[in-house]
Amino acid sequence: MHGNVVNTILIIDDEPAVLSSFAAFFEDCGYRVLKAANGYEGLDLFRQHRPDIVFTDLRMPELDGFALLSLVKEESLETPVIVISGIGVIADAIRAVKMGAFDFISKPVRDLTELEIIAKKALETKELRCEVAALRDRILDGKLLHKEAFRAIITNDPGMTRIFQYIEAISPSSQPILISGQTGTGKELVAGAIHKASGRKGQFVPLNLGGLDDQMFSDTLFGHLKGAYTGADRLREGMITQAANGTLFLDEIGELTDSSQVRLLRLLQEQEYFPLGSDAPRKSSARVVAATNRDLTVMVKEGRFRQDLFYRLCTHQVQLPPLARRKEDIPLLLDYFLDEAATTMNKPKPAITPELYHYLNTYAFPGNVRELKSMAYDAVARHKHGSLPKESFVNAMGKGLGAESFSHEETLALIPVAGDRMPTLKEAEEALVSKALQLADGNQGVAARYLGITRQGLNKMLNRKKER
Repeated sequence: MHGNVVNTILIIDDEPAVLSSFAAFFEDCGYRVLKAANGYEGLDLFRQHRPDIVFTDLRMPELDGFALLSLVKEESLETPVIVISGIGVIADAIRAVKMGAFDFISKPVRDLTELEIIAKKALETKELRCEVAALRDRILDGKLLHKEAFRAIITNDPGMTRIFQYIEAISPSSQPILISGQTGTGKELVAGAIHKASGRKGQFVPLNLGGLDDQMFSDTLFGHLKGAYTGADRLREGMITQAANGTLFLDEIGELTDSSQVRLLRLLQEQEYFPLGSDAPRKSSARVVAATNRDLTVMVKEGRFRQDLFYRLCTHQVQLPPLARRKEDIPLLLDYFLDEAATTMNKPKPAITPELYHYLNTYAFPGNVRELKSMAYDAVARHKHGSLPKESFVNAMGKGLGAESFSHEETLALIPVAGDRMPTLKEAEEALVSKALQLADGNQGVAARYLGITRQGLNKMLNRKKER
């Protein structure tokens, strides 16, 4: 079983013992198995059923494994073929790999679990190749096939559109996805969009991991048997069961303890888990999407997050931009939140002045979209009549500029230098004031916020300029 789809494996071998043992093993692992005793029979089954993986012996009478490999690759380049070679004929296996075989194994196979490891790697590689092809197609045509999946995300930002295209390409995969971004950027909305675009039949089940100790994590996620611990007086199915054939969204993944990280790693690697009090593993068909506002690469270096779990989680990564990099979305979002707030409070939607947009553009929104939503709701709650006053927003933004800080090097890069001559402080001040007033369309209050000073301070600077 791979993800929530039963994968089909075709096994071709003229040795009955090998054929039956391989088939029985993969059937026990949950795969659908097709068997063929020779190359021609195998080719017919391949053309009829288009299996996900092909295992084939190399040395067979009539149509051998090399000829079969060549025909399969001609008809379906993306289908992984694993060749089976006898001891002493490794050169044949190497030749087959050069012809396009995914991997090879040698007979006799003493540890059959090696077969499943190879099969899983082949399926993952096939998925990734399909996703790359899908992503290339999305970027080339610039279209979204599932616009309805992204309806809850309000944006006209080109960067967000590229993220949507990437999500469409990877959404059918069963591989984990890691969503990174600052608090309030909409990580859960994006996780929901991934679920909708995937077409999975199961539920979208969110779980915030912040503050969960090891037992709470295991109990909430995996459930428990009756009598698993004191107070466990009845069976409890965990959220992983609720997310069967759907999507499990794990928010604040960086908050997991070491022990919980180990349990999650097993779930991702083996697609299986143990309810508390159980010795029998259960299979999971849920796709895992994780989210964090922390830098996991730093946590890995500091030993606070497992490296193997990090690499397993970030098979696919989505990095959400902060609202400060989506300034053109502010009017769209503000209009949407004002409409939503007015409807919720049963009040008329207030009009917005252009001046308010100028003020909002001077602010970095450390709380991102969530902060803008809070501002809009508070402003509607306070509003009585006329246009929406800017004071509610200005007070929420605080006294400082609130914009992203420039580094020393970035600041120096803004200063024009003609040859060896730098502008004087007076010239630099006049240029900055002029630029701020231009950006603010002449509004001195907005220009003062751009400059990070009070309106009174700007007035003094303008008066000094008049006196010169």
